[in-house]
Amino acid sequence: MTRSSLALLALLALESCGGARVSVTPPSPIVAPTQPPSLQDDLAGIFGAPQFERSFWSVLVRPVGSGQPLYALNSGKLVMPGSNMKILTLASAAVLLGWDYRFETKVIATAPLSSGVLGGDLIVVGGGDPSISERSDEPGALRALARQVADAGLRIVDGRVIGDDDLFDDKVLGDGWSLDNLPYGYSAPVGALEYNEGSVDLVIRAGASAGEPVAIQVRPEGSRLDIENRLVTVSETGNGALTLQRLPGSSHVVVEGQIPARTPPFARTASVDNPTDFFVRAFRSALIAEGVQVSGDAIDIDDLPQKPDETGARVLATRQSPALRQLAAPMMRVSQNQYAEMLLKKIGKTAARDALRGLGVADDHYIMADGSGLSRYNYVTADALVTILQQMHQRPADAAAFPETLPVAGRDGTLARRLAGTAAAGKVRAKSGTIDNARALSGYIETAGGEKLVFSIIANNFSSSPADIDAAADKALIRLAAFRR
Repeated sequence: MTRSSLALLALLALESCGGARVSVTPPSPIVAPTQPPSLQDDLAGIFGAPQFERSFWSVLVRPVGSGQPLYALNSGKLVMPGSNMKILTLASAAVLLGWDYRFETKVIATAPLSSGVLGGDLIVVGGGDPSISERSDEPGALRALARQVADAGLRIVDGRVIGDDDLFDDKVLGDGWSLDNLPYGYSAPVGALEYNEGSVDLVIRAGASAGEPVAIQVRPEGSRLDIENRLVTVSETGNGALTLQRLPGSSHVVVEGQIPARTPPFARTASVDNPTDFFVRAFRSALIAEGVQVSGDAIDIDDLPQKPDETGARVLATRQSPALRQLAAPMMRVSQNQYAEMLLKKIGKTAARDALRGLGVADDHYIMADGSGLSRYNYVTADALVTILQQMHQRPADAAAFPETLPVAGRDGTLARRLAGTAAAGKVRAKSGTIDNARALSGYIETAGGEKLVFSIIANNFSSSPADIDAAADKALIRLAAFRR
């Protein structure tokens, strides 16, 4: 045995008997250099802040051309999307109808026309056009339709003006629409004949001092709304408040609240009860204004004991709406609910479901109660919204048209004031969504590295203020705008 072997045996013997041990100094630990916080850490800190302990966030961020998430939080959970439901509606309509689709309204006559005299009723047949409005890009569209009738040689209608809304069913309100929303213009009923988005403007004029009456002007006329004015003028330093009350099936509207003295005139929209009646009354007035005498009243076809036989009717005038690519702008940028509801009525929920499957959205990733997002019965996952946005960006037929419908942060639409003056201004195109205790924002963002991302940020069930929720979403978008690989 060698000398070194004997030394090793001696050492082992000592240790086994509890003798003296050999002290060995371990190597010093390797200290990694400090890393800057990651994108995931930053976003997790924003949505996991203590003030949101009782809230529920659903968030997903992906590169526009990839299925790999940069950040995900509850992205597969169903949440209320508010007006982000319009993303599903518009994508389905674009797939099924195409961006050049136009709604058509016709004016027909079944009675004989001789020497400018129609010996019976004039019928206007609705095609679901939501754009016949004094607020649209084509104000006076109803007068233009009436002018066509006059140009066709009609001078006297020896009968009534009938509104035919039978293209759609008579269910003019969406499933799950809240009763206290119904008096307002954003919750107006939807039918195949729609004028001024089914609503009027209530122009409010405060008194010059406290105690003076508040004036209300209804614009346009012909809505049949009975306005009960309970508004009062308070001091100039007082707080303003205004609410509307109207029950379904009633035209009685209670306007209640207080307006500070010398407040500049402003308008609030109020829904009508019967959109077909509103349309046909306005059309009768337009005919008279164009020199066509009408002996009978304006009437909804559903109020007739027997509907007219339109077989072989003569078409006197037609109107085509702007193309879908143009209609989609007010629907998405200012979140016009009636445009969305009209599109869903046109395509139908079953066809919409088929279209969404074709875009890669599974049936269990959403519940579609309406087209606008006004219903609290709507649910969707952030996964579904991001998938649709990715598909719309990648499909050649939709790549240019769809993103153009979305408002730009800090510039226009519902995002005109959001993110203004930040690094994200002008770099975010997104659809907002707002109903009680639900806030959403989904769309596209360009990063500092020139990369395009798609995102969906939705908050539900929060006790924080909506302003706090929006501020958190904005903070996340500012972080994404600064992101570089």
